[in-house]
Formats: sequence, C-alpha cells, structure tokens
Amino acid sequence: MKRFLFGGFLLLTACTNSDGGGLLEVYRDTNVPISSKAVFEPERYLGTWYEVARYPVPFEAGCVDVTATYGRRDDGLLSVLNICRNPDGSERSRIEGTAEIVGPGRLKVRFPSVPFVAADYWVLWTDEAYRVAVVGAPNGRSGWILSRTPEIRPDLYAAARDVLAFNGYDLSRLLVNER
Repeated sequence: MKRFLFGGFLLLTACTNSDGGGLLEVYRDTNVPISSKAVFEPERYLGTWYEVARYPVPFEAGCVDVTATYGRRDDGLLSVLNICRNPDGSERSRIEGTAEIVGPGRLKVRFPSVPFVAADYWVLWTDEAYRVAVVGAPNGRSGWILSRTPEIRPDLYAAARDVLAFNGYDLSRLLVNER
C-alpha cells in the first residue's frame, strides 16, 4: 500500500511539474484538427534526429542536446533510442523502446520502463529531403521540431513552426534548444 501511495504521489508531482511541463499539460488547441504526414516513408525517417525545439515534458526536464535514433527491427517494429544530455555534454539518461507504424505518419511508441503505456507519436511534416521533421500528439501533450543536424536552416525552422501553428500548437510555449 505504501508503494502505491508513493507511486501516486510521484505521478501527481510529475503531472504538476511546472519546470519540465506536466503530464497533463496541453500545448495545442485540441479543437483544431491535427493531421499526420499522408505520404510517410519510414525508411527515410530512420537514423538520428537532433531536437531543435520541444514543448515541456517532465521526462526531458533539464535535458539539452537530445537525440532520437530510429532503426529497423526484424519483427517489423522500429527501434527507438532517446538520449538526453547534461549542459556539460555528458549523458544524463537514455531510454530504449519500440515504435509501431499504425498509419501514415502515425506511430505508437512504447518503452519497457514505462509499462502499459503506448504514446501516440505523429509525424506531422517533413521537408522533402527528410532533413527536418515536426512531430506531435493528437492530445497536444507533446511536440518537437527535429533536424538531421544540430543546426537548422532558418527557412526550415520557420516552416516547422508554421506546421505546429497550423495544427493548433501554441508557439509561445515552444522551448528552443540553445546552442
């Protein structure tokens, strides 16, 4: 019983953490329709992505230079490796999981360390060369601008912000990764 109460306390703390966002915070107007990339090419999405900007989420509080690496697995799923770094560049944490493609540009992401939860991860847009991606969730609790390189061209960054705004995201709450 004590473990259950402590777990509930931790969950409530995470849900109200103003520093890193809360599990229940919503960053988009959910009355605005959201759409994933209709012509999504998973093979072109594989590889490493650098986080350029994000909405606050508790599991990334204090992280800088976050990367996400996707690979193909023999069972048809995608492998997912997220690495979070400290401001000094040292690795702070890593988490490995899987992603299942459930529709065009729509993934269900699972991490074994977070049992019974599959997160909606929608690729909303990529540029034609798959150099920049915008990712979000229908519930509006997360969103990212990703790039194949740590730096992003200003025109591609502007296009990515436009995609977030079109899908109902509040751009004033977007955190930009400072380099």
